[in-house]
Amino acid sequence: RLYKIKNNLKYEYVLYQEYRDTSKQQEIEQRRQRDGLPTAGSGVTAAPALQLQLRNSMHSLSLWQNLEAVKDSGLLKTLEPKEIILQEAMFELVTSEASYYKSLELLETHFLRNPLLVNTLSQSDMHFLFSNIEDIMKASERFLMDLEHRIEESILISDVCDIVQTHAVNHFQVFISYVINQAYQEKNYRRILQENALFRENMSMLENQPKVKGLSFTSFLILPFQRITRLKLLVQNILKKVEENSEREKTAISAHQELERIVKECNEGVRKMSRTEELISIEKTLEFKSKSVPVISHSRWLLKKGEVQQMSGPKSTRTMRSRKLYHPIYLFLFNNLLLITKRSSSGEKFQVLDSCSRSMLRTEDLEDQGQMLACAFVLKLLENQEDREVSYMLKTESISDKLRWIYALTPNRRTRFLSTSTSQPDSAQVQCIQSYSSQEPDELSVEMADVLHILECTDDGWMLGERLHDGERGWFPTRVVEKIMSAEVRAQNLKECQRIQQAQEGAQGARAASRGRRPAKSPQYTPTWTDL
Repeated sequence: RLYKIKNNLKYEYVLYQEYRDTSKQQEIEQRRQRDGLPTAGSGVTAAPALQLQLRNSMHSLSLWQNLEAVKDSGLLKTLEPKEIILQEAMFELVTSEASYYKSLELLETHFLRNPLLVNTLSQSDMHFLFSNIEDIMKASERFLMDLEHRIEESILISDVCDIVQTHAVNHFQVFISYVINQAYQEKNYRRILQENALFRENMSMLENQPKVKGLSFTSFLILPFQRITRLKLLVQNILKKVEENSEREKTAISAHQELERIVKECNEGVRKMSRTEELISIEKTLEFKSKSVPVISHSRWLLKKGEVQQMSGPKSTRTMRSRKLYHPIYLFLFNNLLLITKRSSSGEKFQVLDSCSRSMLRTEDLEDQGQMLACAFVLKLLENQEDREVSYMLKTESISDKLRWIYALTPNRRTRFLSTSTSQPDSAQVQCIQSYSSQEPDELSVEMADVLHILECTDDGWMLGERLHDGERGWFPTRVVEKIMSAEVRAQNLKECQRIQQAQEGAQGARAASRGRRPAKSPQYTPTWTDL
């Protein structure tokens, strides 16, 4: 019912997980080409990439220009190279949606409707595991049919972002409820695996069947959130390539804004649920020595927690080496509050020793005062719970721990590579070559091919960065990224990012003007490139 285009245009569908990995790897390989680095399988330095975003190789995804109908039409001889690149970007959105739908179909037929699983689960457990995935499938089916119909109208694709915008407004709300429920989905899946031996045995059997190509059940469950975020990036890619002030730019901006709204609601919904659970859990462990501070609040969330050493007594080279100088304390840092606590002898409770509003915190790095203080810093509470100014001299396990605490406690402190100049064309950037899931609240989960500004880096393997496509900040290991060496690539990344921002601000300004209001400007900065 959906695959007339497959027969007419002869492009191949792969599972979405395969498409996603291949696409991201190609983005990395393309950047490596332009950096003059050896690419996968080449063994030699590749020539710089020219026009096409996706190279035509045996590992490449389906290209618009390789379709028989396109070759036979003669379009490749008459179109400008820029238009061919734009056609490829729009075609990738269509083919990737087809791959996504194929993976959803496999989730339905191989798992959701399979008697091996259905007969081992209660009705409530079925709902916990699969949530509203059938609504997600219906939304994808409608979307794919409209996209394929557009290509059937003409092999020269007029636009796809208008279709994206329509479906984002009318049908993509189902993503939000699915993604928000995902945390419970994961917890219940782990619970069922532990409690239900027959389910565990049958799931292992299904995961090992050839049709799923070695992919796990959970890789299918997380598809909807991966797709909605990837769809936003695909529209971003189209927006970078359309003509400025054109009708296609307008539809791309509208589609991007709708997708951004949905992704934001997904993220905020997930964060709100996890943050509330975390606050309740923390409050149960706290014991207040004097003045009690209410921890649970809708406007509060945890930024960082952990043990540091408080340094007390006379400081000399001799005493610096003495363990008696150090006393462990445990910090709970929220977005608007700091609690300084001491762990109980049982290790399960924390006695609150002091507290302070986060806005009243100041830090001083002591790295320039000798090797003994390389991991030490001063934390000043301008107004603590007793309305007094107090200072704590603290020591961490490593320099990166120290910098992470300083940045979390006083986020407005200038980082090493931060520049207030917005006109600097160059910037310190890295590209993610290995996905990383955050382990701490101050860390950033990064995906393959993500490009990030670098704000800070440490000698022991950590970086603080800001992702270009969504502005999210956090720490991540240096081992999962590669420096972008080419100044041309860095400048292009920044230019494309600024174009998206300016286009969106222009659209927001037009809407605000029609309502008689002045649009709010978002702050911008450009870090300066230095040798990391």
